[in-house]
Amino acid sequence: MDEQTHQPASDRVTLRRRNQRAEYDPAVVRAILDAGVVAHVGVQTDEGPIVLPMAYGRTDDTIYLHGSAANSMLRAARRTEICVTVTLVDGLVFARSAFHNSMNYRSVVIRGEARPVDDLEEHGDALRIITDHVVANWDDSRTPTTAEIRQTMVVALPLTESSAKVRSGDPVDELHDLDGPHWAGTVTVRRAFGPPVAAANLVAGIGVPAEIARVFGEPGSP
Repeated sequence: MDEQTHQPASDRVTLRRRNQRAEYDPAVVRAILDAGVVAHVGVQTDEGPIVLPMAYGRTDDTIYLHGSAANSMLRAARRTEICVTVTLVDGLVFARSAFHNSMNYRSVVIRGEARPVDDLEEHGDALRIITDHVVANWDDSRTPTTAEIRQTMVVALPLTESSAKVRSGDPVDELHDLDGPHWAGTVTVRRAFGPPVAAANLVAGIGVPAEIARVFGEPGSP
């Protein structure tokens, strides 16, 4: 890996083990977040620490998380330190010795204080960003009412303290195993989506929106 040209934002997001895999370039962090789908969010609550998977969206240098206004974990996260991780598994790595089996991956860790999003305009924009993160279909849906938006809690976390870790390539075996009889190599992991399936109660004649058709590869889509 090339010598790092970007420095870690803080000691607590500095990689120590396998630090040759560290990426501190904000562009790399943003690219991984944009490719991910699920964030795992860690929060310290009165009942102890908890980590839950959540949908998210990113704009500039902020990641937005949302949940029900009754979500006790998100309530506990407001104005407190949280940790968010996003991981993409790109391949399974099989070594000659199972001890050296691994995975090829891209991951991001973000730490910081979660800011409650109380401004109504930012709140609505954040929900659009989260919705459009995977497929930009907000404009193809009914606009949520003000009451519906208020039923959803949103917190924002800056990407100031973040770092990425990336592994790629072949397994790393012991020299004495290289001429042995055991297979070594990688198996690529791909995320694939099936074609859209209309809801059973969908009114006849309503077609698949262009953005959904494009992402899911419908025949004849742009």
